[in-house]
Amino acid sequence: MSKIGELIQQYCPEGVEYVKLGDVCKTKTPPAKLKTADYKDQGLYQIIDQGQSQYAGYTDDERYLLPDAEYVLYGDHTCIVKYHKGCFAQGADGLKILVPIGQNIKYVFYALSAYNLTSTEYKRHWTQAKEIEIPLPPLPVQKEIVRILDTFTELQAELQAELQARQLQFEYYQDFLLNKSQFSNHLSIRNLCIVKKGKTPIQKAKEGKYPLVVTAMERRSNDEYQFDANAVCIPLISSRGHGVASLNHVYYQEGKFALGNILCAVIPMDESILKAKFLYYYLEYAKDYTLVPLMKGGANVSMHCSDIEKVKIPVPSIEQQEKIISILDKFDGLVNDISQGLPAEIEARKQQYEYYRDKLLTFKRKAE
Repeated sequence: MSKIGELIQQYCPEGVEYVKLGDVCKTKTPPAKLKTADYKDQGLYQIIDQGQSQYAGYTDDERYLLPDAEYVLYGDHTCIVKYHKGCFAQGADGLKILVPIGQNIKYVFYALSAYNLTSTEYKRHWTQAKEIEIPLPPLPVQKEIVRILDTFTELQAELQAELQARQLQFEYYQDFLLNKSQFSNHLSIRNLCIVKKGKTPIQKAKEGKYPLVVTAMERRSNDEYQFDANAVCIPLISSRGHGVASLNHVYYQEGKFALGNILCAVIPMDESILKAKFLYYYLEYAKDYTLVPLMKGGANVSMHCSDIEKVKIPVPSIEQQEKIISILDKFDGLVNDISQGLPAEIEARKQQYEYYRDKLLTFKRKAE
């Protein structure tokens, strides 16, 4: 029998009580709440609000600080649950600061996180959320559950730190290998490539065996293909819209594929002169000063294929291109490949954590 099984058998063989969250947590009021405009990018103290990120910003103002303690934090309008140990400042409205009474605080955090992720009921404001029932085993069982789940979260944190480090390495090598100042030979895209607009209406695409390149990292599918080539696929509309020129990514695709009608394909005419993969890495690296300035318009900011044809790109020797591709492929696979790189491993560990969390927090309800 596992240790957790032994503890359950010892302390709660007949089941555990389920209690309302509001009965085991008191709410704490901050001295004051920072406005979003007062958030800083750096500072002595972290700001926590109900947003997706653990920390929303920083402040140096001690007047806003809550005492150094352990807290469970609940977003009224987002249902986001966070755990924090230490002092912090509350930002904006909508955050409830919970202090569990006589319980392992980290356990209450895990129990509430599991509820929000698995429940089909919609709990919004604290007036509703305080009615949520969570299982409350004896403290030794709570402590062991926290120990197990902390192991999973620490592993995820280590993987996230590794991913961030590799991303910084990738960015360094991109800048080192692709900075245009080191290349002497530059030619317009029209002299080297065919540029064609996509034909597939993305929302009306019929699922099929061919990849459909859209304005997202993951491919959709289509029953027909438009191209059979190695290509760089460039969105023609701004990633942000609303009058702001922006381009999150360009995309690389090989073989037979369909292309959304809000993108264009740039296909080298001769890969013994220009490799599509090199062009992809260069345009992904240089998009903010080569492609984004081409976007025009008011509400719908966009560019045209004819604009892209005029862009000048470096054309190093084919040996240089192959060397650059070889180096960047390794980093790209590690930091961006959602099927087998670090993102895939992080997702697998996340699913593993959620599986064991839900198993560990499922108890037989004690008969009243």
